[in-house]
Amino acid sequence: MSEFNLILPIAVPLAAGLLVLPFKAVKGTVHALVTFGVAAFTLALSLVLFGSESALSIPWAPFGLDFSLRLYSFSGFILVAASGFGTLISLYAAAFMRGKEKQNQFFGYFLLTMGLVNGAVLSDNLLLMLFFWEGLLVPLYGMIAIGSPKSYRTATKALIIVGLSDLCMMLGIAIVYSMTDTLTISKISVATGSALGSAAFVLMAIGAVSKAGSIPFHSWIPDAARAAALPFMAILPASLEKLLGIYFLSRICLDLFALTPDSWLSTLLMALGCVTIIVAVLMALIQKEYKRLLSYHAISQVGYMVLGIGTAVPIGIMGGIFHMINHAIYKSCLFLTGGAVEHRAGTTELDKLGGLRASMPVTCICFLVAAASISGVPPFNGFFSKEMVYAGALARGPLFYIFAVIGSFFTAASFLKLGHAVYFDPKQESAEKVREAPLAMLVPMIVLALLCVAFGVWNAWPIETLIAPSIAASGAPVADAHGGAGIFLIVMTCVALGGAVLNHLSGFKITHRGLTAVDHIHDTPGLSWAYDRAENRYNDFYDLGKKALVSFAKTLWKIDRAIDWIFEHLAGAVAFAFTARLRALQTGNYSLYIVFSLLGAAAVVAYLVQ
Repeated sequence: MSEFNLILPIAVPLAAGLLVLPFKAVKGTVHALVTFGVAAFTLALSLVLFGSESALSIPWAPFGLDFSLRLYSFSGFILVAASGFGTLISLYAAAFMRGKEKQNQFFGYFLLTMGLVNGAVLSDNLLLMLFFWEGLLVPLYGMIAIGSPKSYRTATKALIIVGLSDLCMMLGIAIVYSMTDTLTISKISVATGSALGSAAFVLMAIGAVSKAGSIPFHSWIPDAARAAALPFMAILPASLEKLLGIYFLSRICLDLFALTPDSWLSTLLMALGCVTIIVAVLMALIQKEYKRLLSYHAISQVGYMVLGIGTAVPIGIMGGIFHMINHAIYKSCLFLTGGAVEHRAGTTELDKLGGLRASMPVTCICFLVAAASISGVPPFNGFFSKEMVYAGALARGPLFYIFAVIGSFFTAASFLKLGHAVYFDPKQESAEKVREAPLAMLVPMIVLALLCVAFGVWNAWPIETLIAPSIAASGAPVADAHGGAGIFLIVMTCVALGGAVLNHLSGFKITHRGLTAVDHIHDTPGLSWAYDRAENRYNDFYDLGKKALVSFAKTLWKIDRAIDWIFEHLAGAVAFAFTARLRALQTGNYSLYIVFSLLGAAAVVAYLVQ
């Protein structure tokens, strides 16, 4: 097979996106059909390429900027996954976007996203990868901005946060180039023992975890959940950005820097993972809106991936990568169920929903499967990837493991609340005439729900076929596919899940509503203070930065006004007072003037004589 075929998964979606984008007058169905057709073609091509290895390098510039693409086990795996999610979500979007405005922009940006993600995955040159990586800012901004008249604010927020983190990645790449004199990813190996090496690792890791949506680069995601069209949440924050960010973080830790368990950088990543898990899941627990709750879980689950990869032990790394693909499966499914509810009920506010299990049974079943998966319930896929992450965390010490299990407790608690509120609470008036979602929306949900089951029951297949070869290609050791599911870990997981069920039942017994069954956690001493600060955005670095800039600008304005006052008023007053004194000396008495002249002449003579 010709190596030039590597260009097709990039060029075809990009060209199609550029063609779809300007044609507003074309019927929306055409945009949807083109998008689905291109996505399906890309998936078919990715499946043909999968399992083979090839490389393409076309020189561009003398300083190492080559158009270098490389297909190997890891990039092939991510390429298939990204194309698969793109195909399913494009089918779903065809039904969801029917009758909506700006379809040309949505589907155009959708295709651009697919092409740019494929380009970043296949790139074997850091500058080329950065080109595709940065290019994703364009469809990211566009897909958020077209959501509503005020969505541009959220789009700008996302652009600034992700753009600044990408700037860190640029600096990291510059340091790597200065140390290795090459930009070819497959040829780079940097030691983290030096200050420069550590700085390069941290800067590049910032770009990767920001793309994945980790704390503290996360705050635009919950805002986008309300501002953007729901298929956007399924294609970017839920799936493609997670795949791309965690893929590159894995490349950083396995290929570019070879992270070791005894390094402080490993501990730093694990700590970041734990903070992301706990903070985001606690925020998810108190949300009253379907999509916003899911968006916080999209952030929280990144913590498990970062924690697993950060352990730098084989079982943890494999668990982190396995959790990456599992998360993309069940979180996309969850967002699609939210879109189905919004499509039929016209709202995703939890207090306006309820009892949808009867009117939307297929959506309800898909939700329950995906919710069980993200909560880590056996035998679904999330259980096995979490167990592997737990095993890796426990190998590094009990503290990280404890935080991960606590996160699972709150994850299960929040999905018990969400499922109960939407599907099992008494039906609200706004949900009376709701019916099942159309077939084009159901098929992607069903496929994803089945994958949750398949990747759980037959978990050895994705681990041994997709993940183990990806890690082995980097020269890292590979763990036993079943090495993470120890009896102790399974028992502790069951304790956490059982505790979440008991917590929900006790809360429901008091409030008699699934929506408010976990409100007592919000009122817990200590947590209530933290929640109040979070709800007032005191932990949103973007908002804090805006406030700091506004305060700084006000200070500069006051200084400017003070300087103007000095020149306009104080300087004039001083000059007026001085001239008034001089005018007092102007009496019109010539004799006095002669005396002053003689005294002045005498002073000059006296000075000259000296």
